[in-house]
Amino acid sequence: MQELRNVAIIAHVDHGKTTLVDKILYQCSLFRENEVKKELILDNNDQERERGITILSKNVSVEYKGVKINVIDTPGHADFGGEVERVLNMADGVLLIVDAFEGPMPQTRYVLSKAISLGLKPIVVINKVDKENCRPEEVQEDVFELMFNLDASEDQLDFATVYGSAKNNWMGPDWNQPTADVTYLLDQILEHIPAPKQNEGTTQMQITSIDYSNYIGRIAIGRVTRGKVYSGKPMSLFKRDGKIVKTHIKELYTFSGLGKEKAEVVHCGDLCAISGIENFDIGDTIADFENPEALPPIAIDEPTMSMLFTVNNSPFFGKEGEYVTSRHLRDRLFKELEKNLALRVQETDSPDSYMVFGRGVMHLSVLIETMRREGYELQVGKPRVIIKEVDGIKSEPIELLSIDLPEPVSGKVIEIVNQRKGEMTVMEPKGDLMHLEFEIPSRGIIGLRNSVLTLTAGEATISHRFIKFAPWKGEVPSRNKGVLIVHETGTTIPFALNKLQERGKFFVPPGVDVYEGQIVGEHSRDNDLLVNVIKTKKLTNMRSAGADDKVKLAPPIIFSLEQSMEYIDDDEYVEVTPKSIRLRKILLKEHERKRAANAKLN
Repeated sequence: MQELRNVAIIAHVDHGKTTLVDKILYQCSLFRENEVKKELILDNNDQERERGITILSKNVSVEYKGVKINVIDTPGHADFGGEVERVLNMADGVLLIVDAFEGPMPQTRYVLSKAISLGLKPIVVINKVDKENCRPEEVQEDVFELMFNLDASEDQLDFATVYGSAKNNWMGPDWNQPTADVTYLLDQILEHIPAPKQNEGTTQMQITSIDYSNYIGRIAIGRVTRGKVYSGKPMSLFKRDGKIVKTHIKELYTFSGLGKEKAEVVHCGDLCAISGIENFDIGDTIADFENPEALPPIAIDEPTMSMLFTVNNSPFFGKEGEYVTSRHLRDRLFKELEKNLALRVQETDSPDSYMVFGRGVMHLSVLIETMRREGYELQVGKPRVIIKEVDGIKSEPIELLSIDLPEPVSGKVIEIVNQRKGEMTVMEPKGDLMHLEFEIPSRGIIGLRNSVLTLTAGEATISHRFIKFAPWKGEVPSRNKGVLIVHETGTTIPFALNKLQERGKFFVPPGVDVYEGQIVGEHSRDNDLLVNVIKTKKLTNMRSAGADDKVKLAPPIIFSLEQSMEYIDDDEYVEVTPKSIRLRKILLKEHERKRAANAKLN
């Protein structure tokens, strides 16, 4: 049996996890550097490449000095905490990667607290030491202090520190002396990360993630925690609810390089993939056929936000998407539950809509974006936080918000966050920037990113993570401007848009189809305004139609999906199709909106 190490890579978003994994793969000769057409081999999902973040955890395995190292790349964003938590169960140690300038960030703290509570041994990697103004020694002290505050054991506090630049392909013991490659880090893994314990007894393996193949269906992935798993052998499947189902392993795989290879037997401590088992879920235990024993189920953080998902009923319904019915929507959402552990779906009184609960706006927007790329059309309502009764008191989720920004604009940003019920807990200089931390209700974070980036001319770095439920903080001000609503269905005309420019900012360019009740811009005042954007110029025998060419229009504001979700109000939807993202009023007719407003007042 080969010597083995299981190591998870954890870090805040954009501190260099996936880049470092690429360099480890290159170091262990899994490919030559000139063969890498695209960097970030592991972020192979389109959304991961576009957003520059890891969404789904992945594992690869490399061989170094005769030892097999299973490397597990985890997401750094707290919205994907469901992923991080369960994959850490597969590791014996972690590489904690920290930016040499930014130091530990909120999500560093979040993933590190999970690793420490599981008793995993850390190696600290201070990355990006080639950055200007970097402060590797201070960052190393900050990490030690953070671990101490998270109640790390003495063994965990006695961690090895590695300095380097994953981008420039080197890691070493001294940040002032670049080395030739990343072998120093691999040596530290062999020295400091413990080999898996060899637990004797009947087989136990917990399913921690699910893969899918068009040829063999669903594949269960996990770590063998006791005994051995054999190919072709009958087993018991211990469900989360305590039921035991007799099943059979059809094929068994271990991880090798970037792929999998068939195996006859997988030993205790190794990671494996199993096909042939039916009706399993994440957290189930694969156990001995005759004497099954279950492992404790995986605890997953509760959702903090909900959104209404409903079928598209706009006048443009079915024009751009392939899957448009309520049955399509229902099947897709319930299929997502199989692998997206932090998600919940609840049926509503209407057969056409579902309440979906997730870990934050990004968690839900990744699902919506995935669905639109698969050909689904749907509409979503305003994200709402989940309110709980704690000891008889109405309570809401509170997040730790951290903002790094240029010092001259910090006053304005503090004012905005205070208006949204944020309480400042830290204000300290960090190099040329100012570092601010607040405790703020999750409601206050919805739509905050746009305001802060506008105020700081895009120079702020913002991150947040859920910390606790606390008593309701009162009303949080939302959008303070009204919207421009289309008067009738047609195509936007430059002449009409030009006439309306002083009324507000537009979200649509000329020449696009719009429908009655669609939102095409933001009013300069606080009330909604009906506008006619399809009005053409009246022609006379003195004037040619070509005179329209001289119209000068300000470029429209184009929202991303996430920005649209954060922008809308209670009486609005985001319509999402494979080709378009539109904002609309829930009630498209003006007289219906007036009737609803009057009913609300009475």
